[in-house]
Amino acid sequence: MATPDHLFSLRNNFYLGAYQAAINNSDVPNLSQEDSIERDSLVYRSYIALGSYQLVISEIDSSAPTALQAVKLLASYLCGPEQKENTISSLKEWLGDSAIGNNPVLRLIAGIIFMHEQDYNEALKHTNTGGTMELHALNVQIFLKMYRSDFAEKQLKIMQQIDEDHTLTQLANAWLNLAVGGSKIQEAYLIFQDFSEKYPMTGLILNGKAVCCMHMGHFDEAESLLLEALNKDAKDAETLANLIVCSLHLGKQSSRYLSQLKLSHPDHMLVKRTSADEESFDRALQTVA
Repeated sequence: MATPDHLFSLRNNFYLGAYQAAINNSDVPNLSQEDSIERDSLVYRSYIALGSYQLVISEIDSSAPTALQAVKLLASYLCGPEQKENTISSLKEWLGDSAIGNNPVLRLIAGIIFMHEQDYNEALKHTNTGGTMELHALNVQIFLKMYRSDFAEKQLKIMQQIDEDHTLTQLANAWLNLAVGGSKIQEAYLIFQDFSEKYPMTGLILNGKAVCCMHMGHFDEAESLLLEALNKDAKDAETLANLIVCSLHLGKQSSRYLSQLKLSHPDHMLVKRTSADEESFDRALQTVA
């Protein structure tokens, strides 16, 4: 008989964006040392997802295992722009250390950080060999960022061979379907709908359904889902960004959502694009004036 997976619920909560539930239900008894490290890394990554970077930095000390040190690096990286250079320097140093460089959590965090930096080739150097479902899922995301849905599909097939019903496999399938578009949008919607029937509704699930609705032209339904997501987290970047797009399609004011996004996530791609467009418009006005 297979041994019970004590961390199944914790992982699932984390994957689906139920971060507070992951933290609240993390007191799992009788864990092995390996499982305890995985549990702690998921809990601290949940705190990071909720924006509690300093808590993670203060609680993980220099004697912690490599996996937790890697999570602390992610918290430091996200803490602010002044930390980024030192964090990336430390990350590269650790990756070059033969004793710890192949740690799967360290490679995962490297992939996440380099993806944030939009250095996709560097990210793939550390994630492409896979080894865990999270690494395979991150590869799917990286390839989609590179507009290489063909490579993303190959990664998805590997995940399906390992465990077709795994939450990350289903999520990766939905991401790929959204990227491919057309008739695949309905398939993506059904995946998020299935999640919403099986698990508590989270911002991630609501945004997934909403993006599918927008692709299908159902903007009223999308707006309803996004407002529900906003009630769960008023500062969530993807919810605010999707509400801006949805409002524009509905002919509604989007300036408040954009202001919220600028305040809480000044580095978001939509904020940067909007600022660049505003600067271009101002320059054009000056040449006419």
